[in-house]
Amino acid sequence: MAAAGDASQPMRGLKEAKAATKRGLPPVDKWNPEFCGDIDMRIAADGTWYYMNSPIGRKPLVRLFSTLLRKDEDGKTYLITPVEKVGITVDDAHFVAVAMTVEGAGETQVLRFTTNVEDEVIVDDAHPLRFAREEGTDGLKPYVLVRGRLEALVARPIFYDLVERGCTREVEGVSWFGVWSSGRFYPMAPAAEIGL
Repeated sequence: MAAAGDASQPMRGLKEAKAATKRGLPPVDKWNPEFCGDIDMRIAADGTWYYMNSPIGRKPLVRLFSTLLRKDEDGKTYLITPVEKVGITVDDAHFVAVAMTVEGAGETQVLRFTTNVEDEVIVDDAHPLRFAREEGTDGLKPYVLVRGRLEALVARPIFYDLVERGCTREVEGVSWFGVWSSGRFYPMAPAAEIGL
């Protein structure tokens, strides 16, 4: 493994991983190289990638790294190649949902998000929305599952669009405000809590 401070080669096996990416997403869930330690790489809350405290400005490189992410059962996020597994820091979510398209309306509407690294995901049973309370403000933060255990934080302007498409529905005897996608209702907050 390259030393944590060696900016010339943050990971070994990138050539093999890049070749796998040309055939679609690399099978990181099937790769089981030895853990080589943590590297000084971080995904900030706004989706910016940093290496050794400097933003990574090359979008193709960020895209490649994003396809090599895996969050394991231990809750840590790793960059995986066929020959190396290194830990990285994630401030909030792995990705940011920066665009949304909507087909249909009401119970039949389908929400599709595009992330900052060009992943597209349709909100459905395999890619659910969840809403978490933000520490300090008690406001809502929406997340969509992209793949594996990797999530995208829905950007604030897109969240406002979600709220515009929201409605109320009774869930287990309680009226909830939420949004529909792919035939499933995703509750955001109890309706009474937001004055509905």
